[in-house]
Amino acid sequence: QVQLVESGGGWVQAGGSLRLSCAASGRTLSGYNVGWFRQAPGKEREFVATISWSGGSTKNADSVKGRFTISTDNAKTTVYLQMNSLKPEDTAVYYCAASGRGWTTMTSGYDYWGQGTQVTVSS
Repeated sequence: QVQLVESGGGWVQAGGSLRLSCAASGRTLSGYNVGWFRQAPGKEREFVATISWSGGSTKNADSVKGRFTISTDNAKTTVYLQMNSLKPEDTAVYYCAASGRGWTTMTSGYDYWGQGTQVTVSS
């Protein structure tokens, strides 16, 4: 079992920045592909960004390209989502997820999920 804990959410004005963190309780994330997803009220959960277990490859959703960056520390204890130039449409609960299977952008490909952290962007 992998227990994931997100932090760093909050309220910010449009154009501002936030950095989300995702850590695994009691262990590192080494060997796991990690993704960030988000879910706005009344909408389905959607892919935001993912990083491969080696940390060598990343993918972003088109809606966040050029604004969001996913990364990990060298020890792979924490995965970060740096969010710049935030827009009101980025408002959502953000979840991190981990998978020991193939690298994917699909929610169904992830086995472990955090509890989510709220990000609110005001105009």
